[in-house]
Amino acid sequence: MGSVRIYQKKEIRLDRLNLKQHQMFKLGNVGAAAVKNRLGAAVGANDAAAKPLTKRYAIRKTKLGKGNRRNLSLTGDMLRNFQVRTVSENRAKASNSTRKDRIKAWVNQKIEPWIVFSPKNKAAVLDAAKRVMNEMIPRLTIERVLGGKQR
Repeated sequence: MGSVRIYQKKEIRLDRLNLKQHQMFKLGNVGAAAVKNRLGAAVGANDAAAKPLTKRYAIRKTKLGKGNRRNLSLTGDMLRNFQVRTVSENRAKASNSTRKDRIKAWVNQKIEPWIVFSPKNKAAVLDAAKRVMNEMIPRLTIERVLGGKQR
C-alpha cells in the first residue's frame, strides 16, 4: 500500500497533494452552504445567537412579516447571491455576485462578522475534506504502484 509523507514545521503544507478544481469547488460549496444555513438560522460567528437588530429595523422587518432576527433575509438577495466565485487548486473564494450585494455585505460585515466560519462550519468543511481525501486514496495508491504521475 502506498503512502504520503507530510512534513510539518510550523504548519502542515500539502504541496504535492493538490486537489483538483472540481474537488475544491465541492469543498467551497460545502463551506458556502454551511455559512448560509448558519445565517438563515440567525446564528452568529461563534455559534451563539446573532446580534439583535436595532429597534426601528426590527419593527420594520416584523411589519413586513420577515421576523425580527438578524438572518440577512429581508429580500433574500444577500443569501441567494452568496456563492463560490473563484476556484483554484488550493483555494475557493465565496462572495456575493452583484456589486450592490457586495456593498451590503461589507456594511453588514462591519456591524457583525458573518462571512466567517464558525466552529460548526469548520467541522462541516473538514468532514467534506475527509470525504474528498477518502475518494482520492484508491487513485493515489494505484498510481504509485503502477509508477505513474510521481514527482
